[in-house]
Amino acid sequence: MIKVDSQLCKGCDICIVYCPEHIYVKSSKENKKGVYLPFPENENECKECHLCELLCPDQAITIIEEDSSDRNADISENTGDKEE
Repeated sequence: MIKVDSQLCKGCDICIVYCPEHIYVKSSKENKKGVYLPFPENENECKECHLCELLCPDQAITIIEEDSSDRNADISENTGDKEE
C-alpha cells in the first residue's frame, strides 16, 4: 500500500520521474496548498523498492509492505488457482 501525505507533499514530482515501475501519475485534483499530488495509479505494479520513499525530500510517501501470504492470496484470487 502506498500513502502520500497531502499535508507534506509539495508536488516536486520526484516520485513520478524516478519510479522504475511508473506507479505514479500527477493527480488532477489540487490539495489545500494548490499542489497537484502524485497518485499511485498503478499501485499493483509496485515492487516495494522504497525508492520513492527514500527520494521524497518531504518524507510524504510511505510504503506499507504487504505480507507475502497476502500477495499469494491475491494472485490465487486473480488466477483462479487455489493456494497450497
